Amino acid sequence: MTKMTVIRWLLVALQVVFRIQQARSGVSDHKYKPSDEVPIYANKVGPFHNPSETYRFFDLPFCLPAHLKEKPEALGEVLNGDRLVSAPYKLPFMVEKDLEIVCRKVLAKEEVSKFRSAVAKDYYFQMYYDDLPFWGFLGKVEKDKTDPSEEKYYLFKHLHFDIHYNKDRVIEINAKADPNAVVDLTEDKEVEVEFLYTVRWKETEVPYESRMEKYSQSLAQPHHLEIHWFSIINSCVTVLLLTGFLATILMRVLKNDFVKYAHDEEAANDQEETGWKYIHGDVFRYPKYKSLFAAALGSGTQLFSLALFIFGLALVGVFYPYNRGALFTALVVIYALTSGIAGYTAASFYHQLEGTNWVRNLLLTGCLFCGPLFLTFCFLNTVAITYTATAALPFGTIVVIVLIWTLVTSPLLVLGGIAGKNSKAEFQAPVRTTKYPREIPPLPWYRQTIPQMAMAGFLPFSAIYIELYYIFSSVWGHRIYTIYSILFIVFIILLIVTAFITVALTYFQLAAEDHEWWWRSFLCGGSTGVFIYGYCLYYYYERSDMSGFMQTSFFFGYMACICYGFFLMLGTVGFRAALFFVRHIYRSIKCE
Repeated sequence: MTKMTVIRWLLVALQVVFRIQQARSGVSDHKYKPSDEVPIYANKVGPFHNPSETYRFFDLPFCLPAHLKEKPEALGEVLNGDRLVSAPYKLPFMVEKDLEIVCRKVLAKEEVSKFRSAVAKDYYFQMYYDDLPFWGFLGKVEKDKTDPSEEKYYLFKHLHFDIHYNKDRVIEINAKADPNAVVDLTEDKEVEVEFLYTVRWKETEVPYESRMEKYSQSLAQPHHLEIHWFSIINSCVTVLLLTGFLATILMRVLKNDFVKYAHDEEAANDQEETGWKYIHGDVFRYPKYKSLFAAALGSGTQLFSLALFIFGLALVGVFYPYNRGALFTALVVIYALTSGIAGYTAASFYHQLEGTNWVRNLLLTGCLFCGPLFLTFCFLNTVAITYTATAALPFGTIVVIVLIWTLVTSPLLVLGGIAGKNSKAEFQAPVRTTKYPREIPPLPWYRQTIPQMAMAGFLPFSAIYIELYYIFSSVWGHRIYTIYSILFIVFIILLIVTAFITVALTYFQLAAEDHEWWWRSFLCGGSTGVFIYGYCLYYYYERSDMSGFMQTSFFFGYMACICYGFFLMLGTVGFRAALFFVRHIYRSIKCE
């Protein structure tokens, strides 16, 4: 099976998945006649500053609709924490309403306490009207006029809906609470509430195809675009300076080395051996823990393929704003379908390194990334269950994921491993390896692994750190990120800087007659992942208002998995670049 055939099958599978998801997530064609019922669903509530800590809408004692019905959710929507149910409001197409009563109810002391706690934590709600998301806050906190040290808690009881339409389609919806229609929840006592809503319809010229654009306009404003382009220019300047500086040094040094070694061929017996040429008998000696090394390369290659497919889908417009769960669906499906790449890469490279226990190698490949991710998920899902949050996956969804892993991921991993094991590829070493390894001379502290990783990770991180803020604000906040073309450029820059800095450090390591470069190049390439996790600490404490055990554990737990994935992916890129460079320079000299 050729690579093009594999890619074709991947694209067909993804197209089928997204068609199924779109069929499940929307109504027919979103066209309505006057007075037609338009679907409105309540999704979730939660603290505004804790995006992972969300709860079902009716976990709070709102008015229940006459017929409470849950909307079927696709896999990605469930992973996204969406739990859509019928909303207590009726908003027929082009029907205006004034002070319509939702319900009258007497809030018990416990219910008052629930609402007060929600208002104090700045809870918001999210709903969907004709698949358009909208938000609002539950209440407000004000200083007591008689005693400024005390606070008063108010619940909004009147929602005002502004809906825009174009002919027979809904284009936009906004919900605003009347700040004067409130209920005082400060004291623990029963409170009688009459929940109301008003609906106003306005005609607009915005076409139906453009109704989602308003959700991405904030990042597309000139001010934000200037910052993004400044980020890219900063990164490009970093790349040009780095590549120019290192290329000049390496080319000049290598040229001098080649000239020196060419002259030294005649008088080799009279001179003491020094430099990278004289460890040619050890430079291609296989690394320690070669099964783990091959597994890391396999996992890194799979994650790199996953990133490329995700960028491809993003650039063709699959991940438009609030295409609920599309990204999570794509991640699960593509990761499952690319597991064959991990199996083939790991088993093939392990075979080239003359490894024999390929079954253990495949098990290691399958568990190297999935293992830590599964353990993290088990812990965080338990936390979410304890909090009764929507982030807790239902048992059925867990069964579906296990079935995908069992019936798709594992078989493809094994098939790829068998293909890799039976491949005829041999390790291409341009020079012979001696029987006994040469002793590595004592090295200064800054040539040790940790300082080298620090140097290798800093430059790639400096090329992407500006864009990281916007990505974090989107994943762990309420911003919308849609400028995927800029993100893709930054990703390419990250790969180039990672490859180049790893090559440079590998050369200086070989020049110091340290031939154990295999693991070093992988660790140096992947060290950017460690810097990104360090940025997580900065972002959490300095740039966000997240708090609470659940949000903290979700943020640091899942970011640890993401940074570990970056470590494997960029480590693979770094090693591949270093391997290409080492083969090239040793192929260019004549070694006896």
